[in-house]
Amino acid sequence: MTQNAHYQFRPMTEDDIDDIMRIEPHIYSHPWTRGNFVDSLISGYSSWVLLDQTRIIGYSLMMMVLDEAHLLNLSIAQAYQKRGLGRLLLEHMITVAKHHGAANMFLEVRPSNISAIALYENIGFNEMAVRRAYYPAQNGREDAVLMGLAL
Repeated sequence: MTQNAHYQFRPMTEDDIDDIMRIEPHIYSHPWTRGNFVDSLISGYSSWVLLDQTRIIGYSLMMMVLDEAHLLNLSIAQAYQKRGLGRLLLEHMITVAKHHGAANMFLEVRPSNISAIALYENIGFNEMAVRRAYYPAQNGREDAVLMGLAL
């Protein structure tokens, strides 16, 4: 388990999914399903939880393909947002990606998620492309901004 002052990181397990499923629908209009998390763990994706004491307050999943890290999900519980914890979790995932030998990290983000885009840009991610109609949305589909970071 890795520590950072008051917060700790540890690898996600299937036992964590109940706690994660209590967070996910409160922060996304189209949340991941339990099956998405189980499949990610079975696939061996690098999956981490952020703890406040023993309580899960954030989580992230990343797929490694050769020397590329693809960040699939980076989430902080609503009550813990706007405290710099998204940055803390993202920096942890960048460290994990480097440990796995990644040369680049990629992610998709909704253009409407202004705070996430600001975080990614502040860390050094750059917009690379737009994926049209990538995400499900209330009225059809929403584009995704593809962002990348050289590690």
